Amino acid sequence: MIIPSNLLNISKDIGPDVTLVAVSKTKPVEDIKTAYDFGQRNFGENKVQELIKKSEELPNDINWHMIGHLQRNKVKYIVPFIHLIHSVDSLRLLKEINKQAKKQLKKVNVLIQVDISNDDSKFGFSLFEINDLFEKINYDDYQNILFKGLMGMASFTSNKEIIRKQFNSLNNVFQKFKKRHSFEYLSMGMSGDYIIALECGSNMIRLGSNIFGKR
Repeated sequence: MIIPSNLLNISKDIGPDVTLVAVSKTKPVEDIKTAYDFGQRNFGENKVQELIKKSEELPNDINWHMIGHLQRNKVKYIVPFIHLIHSVDSLRLLKEINKQAKKQLKKVNVLIQVDISNDDSKFGFSLFEINDLFEKINYDDYQNILFKGLMGMASFTSNKEIIRKQFNSLNNVFQKFKKRHSFEYLSMGMSGDYIIALECGSNMIRLGSNIFGKR
């Protein structure tokens, strides 16, 4: 069950310029509603079916974030209402989002996911690929997409220097393309490493257990 003081303490830690996404995956609607009543408006889910169900049961002014790996055949189900897709990890997915957004006559906010951990289990563009993408991208091919920034996840390690190095590498890319592409968000930092992420320039963090307790 959510502890309201958790949200209050985190909000004090991060300040007004950082967007807190409450990772509500697997959490019941009642817990999300408690956080909502406390003022939280950004929630992150990683399963399309669960995301759709919760969006139908909860207030319509919630900003829903897709933070998990997104299959192309499920894009059409979330395009009508999604606030931000964090996990755009391939050109094929990017093209599918643009295609489905065009059908809905709308523009979809996305973050490009970058694999900064060199972990085979994680998705995303490599640092080399992300540089190549934004050096060569033709925005005329993606008129129904709004590129809002980058997202990355550090390695699952207790070595803070490794985590810091990975976050800094993503921030370097973000700063390189920020003005040129009007980026707004650098989404990095989760429950175990968000303090380091903030120190490395993150302005969007994704926290679950810190808010809702351990699963």
